[in-house]
Amino acid sequence: MKMKHFMFVLAAAFLITLAFIGCSQKSGASADGAVTEITLISNKIEIDEALKGFAAVYEKQTGIKVNIRSFGGETPYAPNIAAMFNSGTEPEIFVFEGRAGYEDARNSGRLTDLSGEPWVNDTDVAYIDPVDGKVIGFPVAIEGWGLGYNKELLAKAGVDPRTLVNIDGIRAAFEKIDSMKGTLGIDAVVSMVSGPGMTWVTGLHGVNSYLTLGLPYTNSTKYIDMLNNGQVDSERLTRFAEYMNLLFRYSNRNTLLTGGYDQQLGDYAIGKTVFIHQGNWTDPTFADLGITFEMGYVPHAFLPETTDGIFVGAPSYYIINAKSKGIEEARKFLIAMSSTPEGHDYMVNKAGMVPAFKSCRLQPAGQFSKAVQEWSAQGKIYSWQQNDMPDGFGMNILGPIFGQMAAGQIDVREFVNLFTRAVADIK
Repeated sequence: MKMKHFMFVLAAAFLITLAFIGCSQKSGASADGAVTEITLISNKIEIDEALKGFAAVYEKQTGIKVNIRSFGGETPYAPNIAAMFNSGTEPEIFVFEGRAGYEDARNSGRLTDLSGEPWVNDTDVAYIDPVDGKVIGFPVAIEGWGLGYNKELLAKAGVDPRTLVNIDGIRAAFEKIDSMKGTLGIDAVVSMVSGPGMTWVTGLHGVNSYLTLGLPYTNSTKYIDMLNNGQVDSERLTRFAEYMNLLFRYSNRNTLLTGGYDQQLGDYAIGKTVFIHQGNWTDPTFADLGITFEMGYVPHAFLPETTDGIFVGAPSYYIINAKSKGIEEARKFLIAMSSTPEGHDYMVNKAGMVPAFKSCRLQPAGQFSKAVQEWSAQGKIYSWQQNDMPDGFGMNILGPIFGQMAAGQIDVREFVNLFTRAVADIK
């Protein structure tokens, strides 16, 4: 009887041990405490398959399993990541996009200092903590925009894109091209929109020109700081308004006032305009439309001095969660993504992204994406700060003011006054 009791206790102990080991492994650690699994939460559902493919390659090479969970589309990222945190789940890597996401991560103690990582010197678009200057965000990819142009039509007009780096060069080019519309077979110089549903083009991307053109890429927040404190630089704002009015004046009026995204891209795609105010996210649409002409970017150069750069930034960043258990393995995974042939292949060929790292020599397929990569490699870039305005301010408050000027209801002076008053109301 004693022997049976002993065997029962031994078996029970064995089962408990197995259960403990199982729980340990499920939580991402082996029996000896070594981390064997980490989790990455993505906000780009469109790259989920490619990201999982890279994770599988990484596991085969290192033995570390990287669980990928992606939210997006009909399953919004923000409430799902918040629900995970509230339930006590702490993934090793997760995403933030702008100032609000950064502040949430900082206030909750989830930021990890990444300043010493080897990829930091390989990119110009890491997220820098505005409080202490540490690198805390790994750029998922880069996107960018300038004033897109049709290389064939610009050459036919006899305009050298290298001269389009200040307002005098742009104004002269617009005047010349406008006088040659019949010869070039175009309806307008620029494909531009300002109507309902398209205020992100003017109130966000347009306003970013005012905020960052000509400023050093890092630690230059003069105009966004002024704006968030209810102030503007009147001289700079006036020059910016004059430039936007120039785009409006040389656009197809119907497209400008009532056209949507498809119409704006369509006018440019069929060669009815030389220029377009859009970013490299248009590449898939242009590929579907079968565009064969070459394209490139010139700056939104609204100042009299030379501003030889376009707007490039990371739409989102990976954070290594300071509250997670696999911080070191998370570091290694991001290093592999940024520096290995497999990581580069994933970013460019599998996920179709423009890599944020200079060491990646692979070329994206889209022409505007190639242009963004070329400008970035030369370091000729200005930052994105439009997302640091108050939520909804650019599209809902400033956007309609652009619409009024586009429609001829107000002039540049009145635009500046309305813009200035709207900014003052922030405080």
